Amino acid sequence: MTLRYGVIGTGMMGQEHIRNIALLEGATVVAIADTREDMRQAGLAAAQATGINGVSAYADHAGLLSSEALDALIVVSPNDTHYDIMLDAMATGLPILLEKPSATSAQKARDLARRAHNRHAPVWVAMEYRYMPPVARLIEEARNGTAGDLKMISIVEHRYPFLVKPGNWNRFSHRSGGTMVEKCCHFFDLMRLIAQAEPVRIFGSGGHDLNHRDEVHDEGVPDVLDNAFVIADFENGMRAALDLCMFAEGSWWQEHVSVTGTGGKIEAMVPGPSRFWPGGGERASEIVISPRADKAPLREEIHVDDAVLAAGDHHGGTFYQHREFARIVRNGGKPDVSLTDGARAVEMGEAAERSIRNGEIVHLGEMTS
Repeated sequence: MTLRYGVIGTGMMGQEHIRNIALLEGATVVAIADTREDMRQAGLAAAQATGINGVSAYADHAGLLSSEALDALIVVSPNDTHYDIMLDAMATGLPILLEKPSATSAQKARDLARRAHNRHAPVWVAMEYRYMPPVARLIEEARNGTAGDLKMISIVEHRYPFLVKPGNWNRFSHRSGGTMVEKCCHFFDLMRLIAQAEPVRIFGSGGHDLNHRDEVHDEGVPDVLDNAFVIADFENGMRAALDLCMFAEGSWWQEHVSVTGTGGKIEAMVPGPSRFWPGGGERASEIVISPRADKAPLREEIHVDDAVLAAGDHHGGTFYQHREFARIVRNGGKPDVSLTDGARAVEMGEAAERSIRNGEIVHLGEMTS
């Protein structure tokens, strides 16, 4: 059976999802929806470029939901539309892949998780960074005890500024949730996954020091953070650190994730998208395992299929995530990333925004009390 997908939101990330669905065996896109005509045309063009034709296009999600026979939904609209669209999408009973963040506030994210509690069909929050092959390998090695009893997590992302999005929604915290929610929910999700525990307190320091400061839009001057350090303490005693810089696109590695334990250290290094690099050539990622005992680090290049790399900007993560989502659509099962997981990541991001804004340590219990 060919799985029939409907895609709500066909901006840059929606088009990436379309290209990756096209790589799946036995899957196709039959309908798209976007409120902007230019984005609908871009979505149709993305589908046609992969050989998918005959896609229906709708000016809003309601039209798609009421008019198409579908097997799964992908919600990839601007962050501030997720909550309202999801209320309608969850009423369909279809499996849903919801692009992160699940909502722009912890309150709305928790409400979506509550509403989905007794829902039969799965809702999967898209967290592509889990599925980047070098990061997935790091997680596997950590779970296998390669670094011993884990104590510390470090995540560095030194990258390019926020790209231009339709309506410039990602320039304003009230629409995106803020950089710590919009961008860094990925990293807070990884911290929870690796630590296998919940955070208890967060402290951050950051600023809006360089990017977009000379831009003026209908909503004013952008206010999103472009750099930050964040420390998270977990209930099991582990601690994690995030180092984000969004004006460091000259870096060889865009992401550098490391975990350190009683037996050694595991590192995963990931290059940025090839389309932003001189010459446009793909670069291999790396995994490094550094045992304490013999001080003989093992370095291994991780190669990803060229077609998978070309389909998006997440070093293959979008494709491998889609492959797992399609598996549970066909066979049933629980999503790797639930709406509860999505809400926890938003809570951490919201706590980091609050800490940076107020210069205070935020205790996560305060977020839900």
